[in-house]
Amino acid sequence: MAKPLAFEFCDRSVEVGLEKVDRTKLYGWVDVEVQDDAGRPCELATLVGDGHSVVGKGGTAIAYLTADGLWTTRAELRPVDANGQPVTPVKSSFDAPIKLDATATPDEFLEHNVHLIYQVVPTTGFDELLAELTAGTIYHFPFSYRGGVEASPAFLLLGGDGTPFLCVGAATALEFVGPAATAPAAEESADAGDEDALDFSLV
Repeated sequence: MAKPLAFEFCDRSVEVGLEKVDRTKLYGWVDVEVQDDAGRPCELATLVGDGHSVVGKGGTAIAYLTADGLWTTRAELRPVDANGQPVTPVKSSFDAPIKLDATATPDEFLEHNVHLIYQVVPTTGFDELLAELTAGTIYHFPFSYRGGVEASPAFLLLGGDGTPFLCVGAATALEFVGPAATAPAAEESADAGDEDALDFSLV
């Protein structure tokens, strides 16, 4: 298990472990192997821009270039915002305890697109925090696993089976309309009369 994550709750630090929940653990996985006529495994190759050169596995790489086209290293890159101003990177959430002082409603949680889920493995001292989660409290805080340009919204909540989870995502860019709003009328196509020939009740 990786380094424990610490929460600041009730004026003390509560450490927990994190186990990533991914699709392979939920649904398993399938490996696809491509073979030639002789049964030998095939390897992926890349056709480069000249249209006739083929580069095998390991023959391509990602390079960083300056605006003048000069070679540079990743260590020399500096993040900036849309106006070209420097951005102060955030530290990893594992570097210091996360203060649990902000909560979210279920609606606020559902307004986020979750792309990472961690199962929280409780340790000693988690009982009081677990009681709050059991009561339906959802804690909200910024989270960054390794540190970087910006942190992502994260939520600490309890699953239906009593398992605590840490969900990391981003705000969903959706605009909701009220029941009085109407959608724009669709233009009728020239083949609109052919729709009568489809009988979906037979499916």
